[in-house]
Amino acid sequence: MSAAKTLLVALILAVLLVAGVLAYVTNVYTEVPVDPDWAVSGSDEVPAGAVMVRFTGTSTLLFSDGTTHWMVDGWFSRPGPLQVLFGKIGPDVEAIARGLAANEAQQLAAVIPVHSHYDHAMDAPEVARRTGAVLLGSEATANIGRGWGLPEAQMQVLTHRVPVQLGAFVITPIESRHFQFPDPALRERALGNPDIDAPLVPPVPTFDYRLGKAYILHVRHPKGSWLIVGSAGYEEGALQDLAADVVFLGVGGLGTQTDEYRATFWRETVAAVSPRRVIPIHYDSLTGPIEGPFTGPVLAAAFLSGGRDELYTCLKERERAQPELRFQTLPRYRPVVLFQ
Repeated sequence: MSAAKTLLVALILAVLLVAGVLAYVTNVYTEVPVDPDWAVSGSDEVPAGAVMVRFTGTSTLLFSDGTTHWMVDGWFSRPGPLQVLFGKIGPDVEAIARGLAANEAQQLAAVIPVHSHYDHAMDAPEVARRTGAVLLGSEATANIGRGWGLPEAQMQVLTHRVPVQLGAFVITPIESRHFQFPDPALRERALGNPDIDAPLVPPVPTFDYRLGKAYILHVRHPKGSWLIVGSAGYEEGALQDLAADVVFLGVGGLGTQTDEYRATFWRETVAAVSPRRVIPIHYDSLTGPIEGPFTGPVLAAAFLSGGRDELYTCLKERERAQPELRFQTLPRYRPVVLFQ
């Protein structure tokens, strides 16, 4: 074999090897950083008048008391890792239809993205369009809605600490912060300029879905109260005058932070409101399927971001330190009774 042919064969083999490794690290998923013993199975029947929740994944939650139904985030699209990093993204209307059907969500009073990154707000305008929901969020979220053609009458910009009433639910948005990405370049792209100041028409690059404002939601209902912390950020002292029976705790990215940050985050969210239950959310993959078991990130993302073991250790330490505090993780789509 000539030297040229040998070089060509070697080049082809190298390309195939790289392609194989790339396919492997972007398609094999890691374990989720939560204790399997925390899992609850859900309810076959929800008692009349009970407040229930359904969980899709990330921070997408559906709440209902049998009369009024509303959703946090409403994110069902799962663009793949390479598309997120190098391509353009937009709502997957078929995935949204499947996700809403799995949640049995035909009609919603509101959909509320806790901030405007793609994994929270990208699908919300289509969810609103399909269910008649009002899109509630920051001005950035409203511009995502405008870019999707949602009418102004179907959008409302939230105001810090001004409650919104949906039936018997009273939802108070509290301006907070997003956690800081450890990588400076990623931090600048994701958090540097938070504003979306014109209608955003997808498909667009991932980081065009800018942060907007990050909210913690405090919810009151005659049956109980809860806090929704959609991502692992906090504002010191923001929750001091509040209490909640349950905290839905967004822990995505928490493992990448310092021990000091994790301790402060816990103090300023969970400890501040003295709940009886903590339900971790936003711990699963941003690119995994929305059917079947929850997964952690793909190997490539886990290698780049890390933090899985640190997050798991942090949550288990909190559980051991506060045995009176019950940790639970929700099943996908099945109703779980919060209060009855």
